[in-house]
Amino acid sequence: MSCRVGRVADRRPAVTDRSEWSISEPQKLNVDRPVERVRIAVVGGRVNVVGGERPHRDALLEVTAVEGPPPRVTWEDGTLTVGYEDLPWQDFLKLPGGRSERRVELSLAVPATARVRVDSVTALAVVSGVAGHTEVRGVTGDTTLVGLGGPVRAETVSGTVQAQSVAGDLRFKSVSGDLTVVDGRGGVVQAETVGGALVVDVADHGGPSEVTLRSVSGEIAVRLAEPVDAVVDAGSAGGPLSCDFEELEVAGQWGTKRVTGTLGAGRGRLRATTVSGPLALLRRPADEDADDTAHPTTLVKDA
Repeated sequence: MSCRVGRVADRRPAVTDRSEWSISEPQKLNVDRPVERVRIAVVGGRVNVVGGERPHRDALLEVTAVEGPPPRVTWEDGTLTVGYEDLPWQDFLKLPGGRSERRVELSLAVPATARVRVDSVTALAVVSGVAGHTEVRGVTGDTTLVGLGGPVRAETVSGTVQAQSVAGDLRFKSVSGDLTVVDGRGGVVQAETVGGALVVDVADHGGPSEVTLRSVSGEIAVRLAEPVDAVVDAGSAGGPLSCDFEELEVAGQWGTKRVTGTLGAGRGRLRATTVSGPLALLRRPADEDADDTAHPTTLVKDA
C-alpha cells in the first residue's frame, strides 16, 4: 500500500515591507521608497507639500521645527504617513489635554502623481504641483492650494481656503470658513458654507463649467470669463443682488431676488443661492491679464 505525501501549506504570515522613523528634532529625511499616497496628520504649525518630477518616485521630508511629542514617519506599501496617529479626526474639537501643544513645521516633496491628504487643527497648509487626488481637512488653520491638476476636496470649520489655478474638480465645505478661487480652471466647483464668503473666479479653460455655491449668511461673488457659456440660476432671499450680464433676467425688488437665463450656448451651469448674504455675478474680460486675477473683484451693492 503506497502513501502519498502532500505539500504542507505555508501558514507563515506575509512579511510587510515597512519603514518607520521618529522625528524629535529638525532634520531632513530622504524616503527612498516609491510614494503613491501621502497622509499628513498634525495639530499646529505649518505644512508644505510640493509635487514635482521625481524620477525614482521617492519623497524628501524636511522638518524645521518640532514642539511636543515627536511625530512619526512611516512608509508601507506605497503610503507615506507623517504626523500623529492618535488624533480624533471624527471630532476635531475634542482634543484631549496636552495635544494642542503639538506643533511641527515641515516641507515634503513628493511625486506629482501622488494622492495627498492633509489633516490639521490649527496648522497652516500649502499644497502645490500635485496632479493626483488632494484632500485637506482642518479646523481653524488656513489652506492654500496652487496648481493642482487632480480632484480636490477641502473641509474646514472656520479656516479659509485659497485655490489658485486649480484644474481639477473642487469641492469645499465649511461652517464659517471662506473660499477664494482665483483663475479656476476645473470643470466642477461645488462649495457650501454657513457663514463664510464664497468668491469664485472662473477662467476660460476650453470647456463648460458646473458651479454650485450655497451659503446661509455669507456673501457670494462669481466672476465668469468671456465667452461665457452657461445656464444661470442664482438668488438671494434677503441680501442685495448685482449682475453684470444684461442678457440675464433679474426678478424681485424687495426680499427674494433671482437672476436667471442662458449665456452663450448654455453648455455649463451656474447655481448660486444665499439666504441673507449679498450675491454678485461679475464679468471677467477675455483679454484680462492673468496677474489681475490675484485681486478678485469684491462684491458691490445694488444701487
